[in-house]
Amino acid sequence: MSESVRIDSWLWAARFFKTRSLAKAAIEGGKIQIDGSKAKPSKNVQPGQTIAITKGTEHFEVVVEGLSSKRGPASVAQTLYQETEQSRQRREQSSEQRKLARAATAAPDHKPSKKERRDIQRFKRDNLE
Repeated sequence: MSESVRIDSWLWAARFFKTRSLAKAAIEGGKIQIDGSKAKPSKNVQPGQTIAITKGTEHFEVVVEGLSSKRGPASVAQTLYQETEQSRQRREQSSEQRKLARAATAAPDHKPSKKERRDIQRFKRDNLE
């Protein structure tokens, strides 16, 4: 039998998540896929498998290069996986789009007054319904 490690431990060791419980929650929430299929926290990963990770607005697609169930320095964690070129390009493109959208949005000249703040809250509340 070949060597394998639990996916939640591997994601934690590869520094995609700060804690194993956060990794487990992401897996249970359907944010992690192994070779295109939904994973469970106890699923084992092996070198060569492709893992799709959705974390906030970031989407990673990585190929498992090495295994570790223990968290080490970031330099060691980076050797555990190789991000696909297509994934890297998509992330850079979405990052650029977010930067441009942020730059296009005008910053307010001043802090809203009490009346302006209430008007904003009323506007948001009315548009949600």
